[in-house]
Amino acid sequence: MKLWQPTALFLALMAAFPLPASAQSIDDLRKELRALKDQVNALEQKLKAKDAKAAEKPADKQWGMTPEQLQDFNRISLKTEALEDSREAMGFTGLKISGQMDPTYIYNRDQGRAGFQFLNSVSDDGYNYDNSYFGMAMLDFQKEMEGGTLWHLTLAPNRGVGSVFGGDGSIVHEASVSVPLWDQDTRLIAGQIPDWSGYEYLQPTLNKLITHNLLFDFTLPTAYTGAGLQVTSGKWVVKGVLANMNATKRAAGEKTPVFALRADYSKGEYQGFGFAGVHGKAANLRATDPATGLPFTNLNGDDLDTRDTLVDLIEGDAYFIRGDWTLQGQVSYGRQRKASVTADPVTGDLRDAKWWGLSGLAAYKFQPRLEGIVRVDYLNNKKNGGGLLGYVASDARNGIGPDPSGDPEIGANRYALSLGMGYLYNTNTTFKFEYRLDRASQAVFLYVQDGTFRKTNHLLGSSVVVSF
Repeated sequence: MKLWQPTALFLALMAAFPLPASAQSIDDLRKELRALKDQVNALEQKLKAKDAKAAEKPADKQWGMTPEQLQDFNRISLKTEALEDSREAMGFTGLKISGQMDPTYIYNRDQGRAGFQFLNSVSDDGYNYDNSYFGMAMLDFQKEMEGGTLWHLTLAPNRGVGSVFGGDGSIVHEASVSVPLWDQDTRLIAGQIPDWSGYEYLQPTLNKLITHNLLFDFTLPTAYTGAGLQVTSGKWVVKGVLANMNATKRAAGEKTPVFALRADYSKGEYQGFGFAGVHGKAANLRATDPATGLPFTNLNGDDLDTRDTLVDLIEGDAYFIRGDWTLQGQVSYGRQRKASVTADPVTGDLRDAKWWGLSGLAAYKFQPRLEGIVRVDYLNNKKNGGGLLGYVASDARNGIGPDPSGDPEIGANRYALSLGMGYLYNTNTTFKFEYRLDRASQAVFLYVQDGTFRKTNHLLGSSVVVSF
């Protein structure tokens, strides 16, 4: 608080009370002025003492706490600091741990099989549309370090990407790092990274239905092992890697990697689109004759060295999510050199596998906890007897390849219709139900009960997805 100076007060008093010209002597005026100065000084001292007392904290009180409360507060402060120091020393700062599992029941008519699936080994049963990435348990570790470096490790016994292409029962689903370079929006990414193509996610917690669409299962890579960049600019996120496709390391004689790219654009709060592509050389499973297990030869007996052939993949996807509605879609095209199911009937040489497909999903929430889902897929795969990424021989379980009793030059086109329901029981638990109809343009589904082939197959599934 700013106080008036005596001189200012004196001038004000003189202006308010003018003195008569002959009433007082000079001595009387001096006495009165001296008395006024003393009174002003006394008032200043009182105001200063009052301000000092208001600013001073009572010695026996701490903001209303009793001595016992103050002791408790000090103990809590010490324990909190000790916990923070311990957390940092043990590496828990910036660490996030999450997990999920989804025990699943599947009925497959043509396979004559019904029962629960959970943690079943890929090495024993292979990867198929009726046992893809469900019936799994997953534990996820993510840590953000000082400076913004991100460390990510996901473990998934038997059902992760490591089990699908590793061949050794690897439980590592993802092991990647993201290191900021000159800013947080430009990052070096490296490690084992699951494929990022399409609108469907791999994890059951992020996939609305139990099974995946035809494009996800049969036309997309499994994972990449390599390094690249991720750049964020406004509404765009672009990432690309130079990597091995579906291999933790290349075999002898294989040395050309692939370049994989993903770009996403968030147009607004409710919608966006993206595209992904792969170009380069990858292992060609058709290089081995499925009948003999030996390197493939043509009709002249020439050994065809086609272990590592060119792959070209491109896909686009989009989404619209607002209110109770979810709409998603995808279109894909792909080919792999010398990887078709049927060899040239004249020379016996291997030919290119080519395919294209569409997938669309619509979901509507009848209630905040209850959602209905429908998905429709189409996959054109008739060229050279068929042949898809990683499926280079007739497959009577998945409906790939030509009709065994028909024209070997024409592969079967595939269709799939899935109807499902999802019920959010609580924050961590979702119940899923699905009916799926698979159909092919030719009789390529083996009906195991009598050994005949059919054009259709029916699947029923239910699962409980629990996450934390």
